[in-house]
Amino acid sequence: MSVLNTNYLEPTGREEAWRFTPMKRLANLHTTSLHLAPAPVFSIEGGHESKVEIINRASSHSSTELDTLDGVTQKVRGEIAEESYLAIPTEAELPHPIHLRRSLTSTGVGSRFVIDAKAHSRSTLILHNSGDGSLAEEIDIHVADGASLTLVMIQEWGRATAHLCRIHSTLAKDAKFDSIILTLGGDLVRILPSVEFVGEGAEAALDGLYFATDGQHLEHRIFIDHNKPRNKSRVNYKGALVGERSHTVWFGDVLIRSSAEGTDTYELNRNLLLSDGARADSVPNLEIETGEIVGAGHASTTGRFDDEQLFYLMSRGIDRETAKKLVIRGYFAEVISKIPSEEIQNSITSTIDHQLVKAGS
Repeated sequence: MSVLNTNYLEPTGREEAWRFTPMKRLANLHTTSLHLAPAPVFSIEGGHESKVEIINRASSHSSTELDTLDGVTQKVRGEIAEESYLAIPTEAELPHPIHLRRSLTSTGVGSRFVIDAKAHSRSTLILHNSGDGSLAEEIDIHVADGASLTLVMIQEWGRATAHLCRIHSTLAKDAKFDSIILTLGGDLVRILPSVEFVGEGAEAALDGLYFATDGQHLEHRIFIDHNKPRNKSRVNYKGALVGERSHTVWFGDVLIRSSAEGTDTYELNRNLLLSDGARADSVPNLEIETGEIVGAGHASTTGRFDDEQLFYLMSRGIDRETAKKLVIRGYFAEVISKIPSEEIQNSITSTIDHQLVKAGS
């Protein structure tokens, strides 16, 4: 069993990175008083023709790295001795997505999952979370030279779940990484996607969708580290909120280092408030250390439901409830259409429709 680094500092909520997070709802995942047990691992749905498999192995990270990490990730690395590992073989081109599922049934569990897309491979992974409990985890993704990986991660947790997750991706020369993160369930969900470029000519596209209902806290903090020349990144997250005390937090940090000439980056966050009592915090941030770039920008909008769109549809004989569903579907369509599975597209749309009806919106 691993031992938590003695330099681990338990987050208090006063730190900048935690100031929006309701610490009392973290189910003690961040505390030294709770020891994490191993979480359920993802299982590959059905028999995939590629014959890829998930294996368990000793943690591949050294404890000397812990001091620079997010606090909960540090705790996960210190207490979870084994990690799950999935490799996409060199030059493999998988014609169909690999669908992985996991159902949470217990509290106070931790997980490490390493995804290794080897050189010049082409693959899509769909990770589907469900169940109730509390989970702290780290997902470590390596996209090698010339490889292309699409990751779809779906959070359809039960209403009582607390989920803290760091997703760190490293992109080598000419690599391509697309991620689509869909957060629709849970009591408190805090996801930290980050991208680090370790080679030139790579591209990263980070898309996300979140829908918060009464009392939910959904938090996404993105960090993109442009530290090599001629790389490209795009970030596009869309959220909607309905119900009293529904709260979303979105942070988008992009750092363009002095060594990253030729960088092309843009980040966008949009939030739609469907009722009174909902709150969306959105903070885009761009730090540029070199003027030799292709382009860099960011935008953030938060607004209420467009009654003119609703009126337009209702004037053509569509009832109010159906009209509202259609407007919300149109708002999220840009992200949902990127999911490489029509079945999952329809499932996500149905879940959002159901939540709208349940919230009485």
